[in-house]
Amino acid sequence: MSSSHKSGPFTPNSFNQSVIEEFRANGGKVGGPFEGGDLLLLTTTGARTGKPCTVPLGYVRHNGLLLVVGSNLGAPRHPDWYHNLLARPQVQVEVGTETYEAIAVPAEGESRDRLFEQVVREVPGYGDYQAGTARTLPVVVLEPAEPEYQEADGELPREVTSLAGKLVQVHTWLRAQLRHVREEAEAHLAASAAHQGPGAPPAPGLGMQIRQHCLAFCQSLEFHHTGEDGHVFPAVARYHPELRPALDRLQEEHRTLARLQGELLALLADIGSADPARFRAELERMTQELLAHLAYEEEQLLPALAGVPWPPVPAGPGAPRS
Repeated sequence: MSSSHKSGPFTPNSFNQSVIEEFRANGGKVGGPFEGGDLLLLTTTGARTGKPCTVPLGYVRHNGLLLVVGSNLGAPRHPDWYHNLLARPQVQVEVGTETYEAIAVPAEGESRDRLFEQVVREVPGYGDYQAGTARTLPVVVLEPAEPEYQEADGELPREVTSLAGKLVQVHTWLRAQLRHVREEAEAHLAASAAHQGPGAPPAPGLGMQIRQHCLAFCQSLEFHHTGEDGHVFPAVARYHPELRPALDRLQEEHRTLARLQGELLALLADIGSADPARFRAELERMTQELLAHLAYEEEQLLPALAGVPWPPVPAGPGAPRS
């Protein structure tokens, strides 16, 4: 089989599943026509279903990152996994025996063209796929997500032994990711303002880098607040009824932040026409609300959570249930 077939997504689904099972059973190695090829498993979250979906894909390494191409064997439509990652940028990557979380960022403009040339140099079959379709084949960069436990300022990870420590850990990660999105937005605006002379000016609107990172951050924040509303806050209220006023305030702030997130994400629906200055203003509004919320939550809840072990201690067979 030609190299072009080695590096696209594999169909039908039953065949995909057999490749996935062989990959996982053999430390990332598969036989048959794909033997020796660079293969990874990409797990996205369904844009409509919300369910995980795993596909085997060929990849190319470039500057320490992995690139995948939405070739769909040259079909006129982008593959489903590409639509999924546009809706939910956080993905899981399996390469060999390694598994890690990543943020999927489609390359744009001249960067996409350069990366596609690099891909074709290594796997010429992708050029055949591009020649056979009118759509531009997307090139997606898989950026390893910063681990949740990494400290915002590069400090060594600290051992977490209590639920209070876990809360601080998650908040630290959220603050770091928010700062990263803000820095990207500032750099985008600065590049637009500084452009002079010959050469193409930066494209109007916002970029995919900003969109995907902001979307991933908002989805992480939503997941965190959903978990607090559904599990953490009710448990705290049972054992510390004196904190109910603070918990009520925190839940109201969750609703305010969700509304601000919705307004921010509405601006990202069409990044080509989005107003970067308005985006920055909306991002700054959400930033101030979120930072104040995190500080208040830590002030109110950390003393109550300091004595709760983390990870949770499993209850024995005869232990009472709360």
